[in-house]
Parts: sequence; structure tokens; C-alpha cells
Amino acid sequence: MNSAFIASAVAEGAAAAAPADGITALAWLLVALPLAGAAILLLGGRITDSFGPGLATGLSWASFGVGAAIFFAMIDVPGADRVAQLTLYDWIPAGAFQLQAGMLVDPLSMAFVLLVTFVGSLIHVYSLGYMEHDPDRRRFFAYLNLFVASMLLLVLADSYLLLFVGWEGVGLASWLLIGFWNHNPAYATAANKAFVVNRIGDIGLALAIAMMFLTFGGVDFATVNQGVSQASTGAVTAIGLLLLLAACGKSAQFPLQSWLGDAMAGPTPVSALIHAATMVTAGVYLVVRSHAIYDVSETARLFVTVVGAITLVYGAIVGCAKDDIKKALAASTMSQIGYMMLAAGLGPVGYAFAIFHLITHGFFKAGMFLGAGSVMHGMNDQVDMRRFGGLATVMKVTWITFGLGWLAILGVPPFSGFWSKDKIIEAAFIGDGWQPWVFGTAALVGAGITAFYMSRLFFMTFHGKQRWTDDVDPHESPLTMTIPMMVLAVGSALLGLVLAMGDTFTTWLEPTLGHHAHEEPVIPIPVIMAATLLVVIVGAGYAWMRYVRESVPEVAPQGSLLTQAARKDLYQDDVNEALLMWPGIHLTRGMVFTDTAGVDGTVRGLAASIGGLSSRLRRLQNGYARTYALTMLTGVVLFLGALWVMN
Repeated sequence: MNSAFIASAVAEGAAAAAPADGITALAWLLVALPLAGAAILLLGGRITDSFGPGLATGLSWASFGVGAAIFFAMIDVPGADRVAQLTLYDWIPAGAFQLQAGMLVDPLSMAFVLLVTFVGSLIHVYSLGYMEHDPDRRRFFAYLNLFVASMLLLVLADSYLLLFVGWEGVGLASWLLIGFWNHNPAYATAANKAFVVNRIGDIGLALAIAMMFLTFGGVDFATVNQGVSQASTGAVTAIGLLLLLAACGKSAQFPLQSWLGDAMAGPTPVSALIHAATMVTAGVYLVVRSHAIYDVSETARLFVTVVGAITLVYGAIVGCAKDDIKKALAASTMSQIGYMMLAAGLGPVGYAFAIFHLITHGFFKAGMFLGAGSVMHGMNDQVDMRRFGGLATVMKVTWITFGLGWLAILGVPPFSGFWSKDKIIEAAFIGDGWQPWVFGTAALVGAGITAFYMSRLFFMTFHGKQRWTDDVDPHESPLTMTIPMMVLAVGSALLGLVLAMGDTFTTWLEPTLGHHAHEEPVIPIPVIMAATLLVVIVGAGYAWMRYVRESVPEVAPQGSLLTQAARKDLYQDDVNEALLMWPGIHLTRGMVFTDTAGVDGTVRGLAASIGGLSSRLRRLQNGYARTYALTMLTGVVLFLGALWVMN
């Protein structure tokens, strides 16, 4: 089935979306409930200190309840009827341009709704224990609710403009949460860095929306999807590249990935929320939701694939050299999102697999971030893995739950990552020419490096010699923290298997993404599976030799040039400073000089000239009659002299 046919079929399906009825008509509550929680906690002030966190947690779970009810109602209807349009109100009535605020309830948006509300609610519960002694935890829970509400608006919006509102809401909430402890200047700087880098991506989304209006005459999904087949390839490609720029900023993809490691400055529940179920997945959602555009433009789709391939290898290399447990997980997130972007760039063969891995990743990565927070809780907030070791004996629940997430991200069968990430590796080997060999090899190499750095993290933290100092007394976390970790661990172990049975998940997404016939990769699937398992075993085995069998130095050795570069994020900040910051500073200084010396100098010079002339002319007005008479006489003499000369 060719891509143009799929795009046309999906566009027709979007245009023919049935009006929401029954429980689906209550989809607005998904956003309204957590948004109300944020408003109550922020506007209620200290009055809500005692019950605010519990209220925020309850409203997040209530949103999940509404989402689950809508999901089960959708299961009972045929696949073609699982697309519903909920119109809220007339948003922008501007002459010929009419835009309603509405929600598109379909299999793709509901997959995100369930992920965001379920994992987000577990993180709320975890935060009850993690932030128990923080004096500003009411404000923290308000920001969590705002984050969830913004993400839900983003994935439920039926137009790119309303999506942009949720997009910016997520950006605002992330800035507030990353910089929550802004009394620490480094944390405030990290929040600002994330905010600025994301604004660069947001320029891409804003320009894409403007081009959609000029090209299609509208910015809602139905109008755009219907118009792509009649629009010029150049315009569609430009829109696709601008959307990719937006996705790179929000999902920390090359070359806008520099903010992600610094974002670990926020409380650990924030890291889990941003890096698992919400903010960094928004870029993947944007690309897959815009699949009609990428189906038409192979160039834009190729750029998506290249960005994903570069980022998955880049993040894996950086993760190998990080000793900060949260920054190592952040590099892992960057790499895993790269896998999703790679799959999305493969087109119809990879869209569903990108979302499949996004869902499973949301569980095992959130579980590992919460596990890292549990380790920090028991280790007096230390994050240096070289000061851990042997924690499996004193933090058994954290060790087991984290271990299941570790097996899942490695892709060890039958854990979740095996069913989702391996599908992306197989899909990367599908195609003609050089692309399957380059992208398939990148995905395969990334799997081996992932096995090494994630095993390094797991072994350095939980196994080997105990390396903590005497003033630390490691202990297990309370139930409010360990129960969410247990639930996520179950998802890490079983969710992939459940969703893969009978192609359940890919079939679920067909009303949105269309059906795609199976294609064989250039290498037989059993060979790909065997090669993937082999590189995973090699990577994990090498990590065991380095960090279990051998002693771990408490001070990081200098290492190779690549290791030194990876510790500095492969000099991404230096590149940004050289290419963006310093040229920007010099450009700003030049513009300031031009304004000061040119514009302001001209104005000041003219004013000074007029002032000087007027001060000299003012001397003629001295109030003496004889002076005025002499002036008049001089004038008459000059006038008569002029007449005499002229005659």
C-alpha cells in the first residue's frame, strides 16, 4: 500500500470523525480536572497546604478514570468508528478564518491519555513521600497538575494551534518544575537553559502553523490532512522540516538536545514525569500525528530518520561516561527517544512501532527514574554512582524494581523493551538502497551500547563493593515511593508482551495511522534478533567485567579522549556557544552600537546642533532698544546694498 493512499484514507477518516457522544463527550474533563487542581492550589495559597497535595493526586487519578472509561467505551465500537470530534466552543472567529476549540478523541490520542494520566498519577503518589518534608510541596503539586493538564491538551487538540497552546503549557510547567529549587543558582540556570532551547524549537512550530494557514487555508488536522495531496511538495517539505525542528527542541533531539542533562536539577519526580510520559514524548507525537505530511514528503521524512539515528547513538555514547545516576538516565532517554524518531521517520512501516516503544519506555524509564530517586532518598541525596555499590543488600525493593526496568530497556526477552525496541531495529532494516544498512546498523549498534551503559549504571549502583561513606546509612524508601515503583516494574515486565500479542497495539492504532502491509527486512528477522541479542549480551558482559569483577575507582580516571568528550556531552555546549551564543552576542553588540552611535548619535547630534544654534541666536534677544535699532539699521543697509548691487 503506497503512502499517498494511506494519507488520503486517514485524511478522509479525520474529516468524517463522528461527533462525540456518551462518555466520549466528557473528554474535556481529562484536561479540566488537573487544571482545576493547579488553579486551586496556586490561587488558594497556604490554606491548601494541608490537603493540596492529596487533592492534586486525587484529581490526576480522576482524569485517569475518565480516560479509562472512554478507552473501554471505544473498544466496544468498530475500528473505523473510534474517531470522535468534541467541539468545545468557537475559538477564533475572524472573517473567512473560523477555528473552533475542539478535541480529537482517537486511538492515538487515547494511547497518550492513558500513559500520561496513569504514569503521571503514580508519580503524584511517589511525590507524596519524596516531597513530604519540602515546605513548598503544595506549589510543587500544583505544577505537576499543570504539567499533566498541558500534556493532555497537547495530545487531545484537534488543531495545530490548540496543540501549540498545550505545547507552550508543557514548556512553562517544565521551566517551573526544573527550577523548583531556584534558590540554587545552578538549578535556576538549568531551568532557563531548558526554556531557551525549547523556544528555538517553538519557532519552528509557530512558522509551520503559519505556513499551514497560507498553504491549506486552515490549521486543524482535518483541513491539513485533506490539503497535503493538492499542495506543492516544496511547501509540504518546508512544513515537515519546521515541525521536525519543533520536535527536536521538545524531545531533546540533535541538535537541540543540550538542555536535557541539565534538566536533572529538578526534583526526581519531575525527571520521571518529563523523561517518561510527557514532555520529551511530545515531539514524537507531533511527528506521528503529522504523518500525512511526512507520507507526502520523503525528504522531510528522511531528515526525521537521520535525526533519530544520530541522537540514539549520541545519547548512548554520552550515557557511557556519566557518573551522575540521573544524568546517565537522561542520556538514556535521549537515546531511546532517538529510536522513536528513527521509527517515525521510516514512515508507515514505523509509525506504530514508534508509539509502541514510547508506551513501554514510559513505564520502564519512569520506574528507573523513581528508582534513582529512591536510591538518592536512602543515600542522603548523593547522585555519584562511584559512591554507591552493594545497595542490592539494603534496598531490595528498589533493586528488584529497577532491575526489571534494566532488563526491559536492554531488550531481554520477554520484557517490554524486547517487543518494542526490537521491532524498530527490524523496521530499520526495511527499504531499498543504502538506507536500511545505515539506519539498521545504527539501531543495532545503539542496542549494544545501551546494554553497556545501562548495565554499568545498574552494576555500579546495586552490585560490587560498598563504596559509600560512613555518614550514609542506606535504607529502603517508604511505601508511598515503593508501591508506584512496583506497579511500573510490572509494566516493565509484562506490558510489551500484552500489547504485542496478536498485534494488539498496532491494530488499535490503524484507525488513525492506517493499515500497512508487512514488509520483509533486507536481513532475515531471525538473524536480526540473534544479532541484537548478541550485542546486548556483549555490552552487558563487558559492563560486568568492568564494574563487578573489577573494583570501581571512587574517583573517575581520566579515560580516553572519547570518554572525556562524552563526560562533556561531546562538547555540545561548546558547539552551541561557538555557533549560536557568541555570534548572537556579537550581533547584539553590533546592533546596540549601531543604535547608539548611528540612530541615537544622529538624533543627539541634530539636537545638539539645534541647541547650539538657538543659544547663539538667543544672544540677539538681549532687551536693549539700541541693539534692536542697530539691528534694524544693519538690515536696512544690507537690503539697500543688495538692491544697489542688483541694479
